[in-house]
Amino acid sequence: MSKLTDVPKRILIGRALRSDKLGETLLPKRIALPVFASDPLSSVAYAPGEVLLVLSIAGVSAYHFSPWIAVAVVVLMFTVVASYRQNVHAYPSGGGDYEVANTNLGPKAGLTVASALLVDYILTVAVSISSGIENLGSAVPFVVEHKVLCAIGVIVLLTLMNLRGVKESGKLFAIPTYVFVAGVFIMITWGAFRGLVLGDDMRAPTASYEIKPEHQGLAGFALVFLLLRAFSSGCAALTGVEAISNGVPAFRKPKSKNAATTLALMGGLAVTMFCGIIGLAMATDVKMAENPAKDLIHNGVAVGEKYVQDPVISQVAAAVFGDGTFFFVLLAAATALVLFLAANTAYNGFPLLGSILAQDRYLPRQLHTRGDRLAFSNGIVLLAGAAVLLVWIYGADSTKLIQLYIVGVFVSFTLSQIGMVRHWNRHLATEKDQAKRRRMVRSRAINTFGAFFTGLVLVVVLATKFTHGAWVALLGMVIFYGTMTAIRKHYDRVAEEIAAPDGPSDDSIRPSRVHSIVLVSKVHKPTLRALAYAKLMRTDKLEALSISVDPAETKVLRDEWERRGINVPLKILDSPYREVTRPVIEYVKSLRKESPRDAVSVYIPEYVVGHWYEHLLHNQSALRLKGRLLFTPGVMVTSVPYQLESSEAAKKRARKRAEWNAPGAVRRGPVEKRHKEPASKH
Repeated sequence: MSKLTDVPKRILIGRALRSDKLGETLLPKRIALPVFASDPLSSVAYAPGEVLLVLSIAGVSAYHFSPWIAVAVVVLMFTVVASYRQNVHAYPSGGGDYEVANTNLGPKAGLTVASALLVDYILTVAVSISSGIENLGSAVPFVVEHKVLCAIGVIVLLTLMNLRGVKESGKLFAIPTYVFVAGVFIMITWGAFRGLVLGDDMRAPTASYEIKPEHQGLAGFALVFLLLRAFSSGCAALTGVEAISNGVPAFRKPKSKNAATTLALMGGLAVTMFCGIIGLAMATDVKMAENPAKDLIHNGVAVGEKYVQDPVISQVAAAVFGDGTFFFVLLAAATALVLFLAANTAYNGFPLLGSILAQDRYLPRQLHTRGDRLAFSNGIVLLAGAAVLLVWIYGADSTKLIQLYIVGVFVSFTLSQIGMVRHWNRHLATEKDQAKRRRMVRSRAINTFGAFFTGLVLVVVLATKFTHGAWVALLGMVIFYGTMTAIRKHYDRVAEEIAAPDGPSDDSIRPSRVHSIVLVSKVHKPTLRALAYAKLMRTDKLEALSISVDPAETKVLRDEWERRGINVPLKILDSPYREVTRPVIEYVKSLRKESPRDAVSVYIPEYVVGHWYEHLLHNQSALRLKGRLLFTPGVMVTSVPYQLESSEAAKKRARKRAEWNAPGAVRRGPVEKRHKEPASKH
C-alpha cells in the first residue's frame, strides 16, 4: 500500500526532507507576516461589515456609532498587541497562551486556554474560507450555487499546500497578502484624496437603498446592548493575533525580537485598514442588513430573495475605483484569495499547539511527530477534517459561523494576560537590579490593563453572542477539555503501570518452561520454515496445532505429516462450528491455566506478497488470531514470513526505481584519460 501511495504523495507534497534541514524552514519577517498575520489582516474584509450588520437592526440612524466602535476596537487591538509583545519575550519556546497559563495559573487554566485556542483555530479556517467563497461568489455565480462544495475544495487545496511545509506555503501566501494590503491602502488613500481634496461624491451601490429597522427608536439599555453586540462583532479583527506568540520557534534568530516586530507591524496595518474601511463605508453611504431580502428597501420595495449582499469592502471599492475597473477587480480577487489564505494562520497555529499538547500527553503522541516535509502533518489533517465538518454543518455561511467566533480568542487572551501578571509578580519578588525591575513593572502594567480590558470584552462577547451561537464554541471547548483530560489520565495510568520497579518483579523472573506451538493448516513451505525456526528456539515442549474444519482435509494433513516423518507431534482440535480463532485461544488459555508460570510461544506462518490487493486474499485468519492472542497474558506471538515470488518481484521493481535517473538528472564531467601502465621490462 505504501508503494501505491508513494508516487502521488511525492507529487502532491514533494520529496521528504531530512531532520537536519529543519533550520532551512525557519521564516524571515517578510514571510512570517503573511504566514502568521494573514488572519487579522484579512479580517478587515468582514469585521467592518459585521459592525454595520448589527447596527442595521436599529436602522441607518445607528450607523453614526460605527466610528466610536472602531475607536474601541483600535484601543483593544493596541492593548492586545502590546501585551503579546511581552509574551513573546518572556516565553519564546512557542507555547504562547497555553504555556503562559499552564506555568503561572496551573494545568487546568492551561488546558482551558488550549481548548479555547483549538476551537478558535478550527473556526478560523471555517469562517475565513466561507467568507472568501462569499466574496468570490459575487463575481462567479457558480461558487454561490455550490458554496459548501467549493469551500471544502479550498480547504483540501490549502491542506495540501501546508503539507508541503511552512516556508514553502509561506512563499505561496506572501504575494496575495501583500497585494491585498497594498490594494486596501491604495483604496483608502485614493478615497481620502477624492473626498477631501477633489470633493467628489462617491456613492456605494447600496447608497440609494433604505433599511427597514427591526427595532426602531432603541434607547437606554437596549441601545447599549446593541452597541456592545456591534463592538463584539468588530472584535473579529483581533482573531489570530495570538498565533505569532504560538509560532515564535518558526522565526529566524533572534526569534523573540523578530516575532515582536512582526506583531507590531501586523497591529499597525490591521488598525489602519479597519479604520479606513469603516470611514469610507460611512462616506460612501454603504447599507448592510442582517436579513437583506426583507430589510433592504429599494424604490420602496424589498430587494427579495434573489438579491446578493456584497461585502462592505466590495461596495467601498466600487464607490472609490468604479465598478468593474482594474483596481476594483484586482482588490476583489486579492480579497477573496487572502481570505482563503487567512486560514493559514490556523494551519500554522493548530499543529504547533497540538504538538506541544501531545508532548505534554494531552493529545495523541502522533501529533508531536513531524511529517516528510518537517511540518506537523497529523495536526494539519486533523484541523482540515474538523473545519470541513463545520463548513458542511453550517452550509459555509460566514454570518452563522462568525457568531461562534471570538469567544475562544478572548478566553485565551484574558487567561494569558492574568498569567503574565503573575509571571512578573514572581520575578519582581527576587529581582534586585533596578533597571530590570522598572522594565518588569512597566510590562506588568501593560499586561494588567490587557487582562482587565480583554476580560471585560469576554463578558460582553458572552452576554451578546451566547444565544446567537457562541454556546456552540463553549460546548466545543468543553469537549476538547474533557477529551484532553481523559487522554492525559490514560497516558499517566499506562506510564505508572509499565514503569520498571526497583526490585525484582514477576516480569523480570524467567518463566519455568516455554511451551511452543506452531499453527498448521497444510504441509507446505511456510509450515516447514516455521517448524524449522521453532526448533532453533530454546523450548521445553514443541508441538504443531491444527484446527479440524473439514474432516477430509484433516485426514490429508495427518497422512502427509506421517508420510514425511516430521518429528514434531501434531495436535488436531475439532471445531464443529467451523471456527479457527476460538479453539486456538481456548487451547492456549488451558495451557496457561495448567501452568501459570509457563510461557506459551505461538508461531504463525505468513505469506509475504508484493501487491496491496493480494493482502486481501491472504493472512486474514492470522491477523485475527494475532489480534486475539495479544490480549492473552503470558503468550508471545511470532510471525514467520515466507516471501512469495510477487514480493521478490516487488523488491526488484523498487530496486530499479531507486537506481533509475531521469535524462539529465546526473551531471557527468569529462571522462578521465586512463594512464597506460608502463610495459614490464624483460
